[in-house]
Amino acid sequence: MDRTTSKFVSLFVLLFLQLLPGCVPPPEPAPVTASIPQVRVLILENQSTIQLSATTPPLIRTDNSSAVHRLDLSPDVPISVSLEPTGWRIGNVIVGSGELRIDPVADASVYINGRPYHGAYRLAPAGSSTFNVINDVNLEDYLKGVLSSELPRTWLDETYKAQAIVSRTYALYEVRSAPTGAPYDLFCDERSQVYGGITAETDRARRAVVQTTGIVVTAGPPHRERIIKAYFSSCCGGVGQSAADAFGDPPSTPLTEQSVGNLCSESPHFNWGPIVIDKAQLTARIRKFGKLNNRPEQDMGELTHLDISAYNSLGRPVRFVVTDARGAKFEFTGEEIRKAVNTDSTDTTKLLSSFFRIDNEPTAIGFVDGHGAGHGVGMCQWTAQRRAEMGMRFDSIVLTAYPGTTLMQVY
Repeated sequence: MDRTTSKFVSLFVLLFLQLLPGCVPPPEPAPVTASIPQVRVLILENQSTIQLSATTPPLIRTDNSSAVHRLDLSPDVPISVSLEPTGWRIGNVIVGSGELRIDPVADASVYINGRPYHGAYRLAPAGSSTFNVINDVNLEDYLKGVLSSELPRTWLDETYKAQAIVSRTYALYEVRSAPTGAPYDLFCDERSQVYGGITAETDRARRAVVQTTGIVVTAGPPHRERIIKAYFSSCCGGVGQSAADAFGDPPSTPLTEQSVGNLCSESPHFNWGPIVIDKAQLTARIRKFGKLNNRPEQDMGELTHLDISAYNSLGRPVRFVVTDARGAKFEFTGEEIRKAVNTDSTDTTKLLSSFFRIDNEPTAIGFVDGHGAGHGVGMCQWTAQRRAEMGMRFDSIVLTAYPGTTLMQVY
């Protein structure tokens, strides 16, 4: 156990008890051992068929039967799985209905569409003939498939260890916040954090996970600390924004706006633009965004102006207003306008962030002087790497990214 980990162990029991709803820790809790949590990750969405293969035949069961069967598979030979009105079809055999669970008899022995994952799988009906694939996996094994998906593989070990703590914190927060009855906790893409399974793992990623096992970011008064929602993004462009401005979260000191100057200037997206989009095309994108999210923009007239209506304390735009030909005005946060503009976008007309200046041209909108990639809340990954290059330890990188926080080991 290294010096950093030993500092956290004495605080472990207090936080573990507080992770249990309604539990108040006693003044001097007795030592306990917590198990590593499981996370449920949506790895495939709305599938009509998948290819299943295994080095060793797995066990399967369905909702409509308590019986467990060994699936008769030839080693490493893919077989199709689909959902039909009569139940799950695996190859030419109907095996049952409801949710289908696939339990490997050996870790990493089952492949979904040619990709292996730790843990087990659940195939959950999403429609009459479509389904989602969910990976139920140990949190630490999950993180091994996240780090090299989120960071360049050549980045420093200290950056990787910082990212391991942040990704663990974010995932554990999402597990605890999932609505009752939700079939999964996390997406496998930028909607949560990118997860590539075993094929995405590297020695550096595995090492960083092991060396930070169980350590998370917390905030709050002593003995009442809580895990934070540890947002992070690729590059803040020198100035971040708060979670309150970006997502409408309650104001929070650890997730407030920060200036990092040029620490993330090595990012290829530190500066970007201009991007020019025809007003008619932009109108269509915003209308579709409104329709997809049941917002009033779905019925807006032709766009005439897009303006910045508010900046944060550091000068980054955080509120926007769209005006249509009828004079109606529609308000957006930075993340909302970025998603709206990027609806059905191409790579050449996609906004990397909401940190930009606007040129209202007669027939088009210009997004100029752009900075950064992502939402800019919490830890900036390019800044973390630069701080590691300057000799900062992983724990200091994390604590600097989230002011007023503490690192604690929860298992």
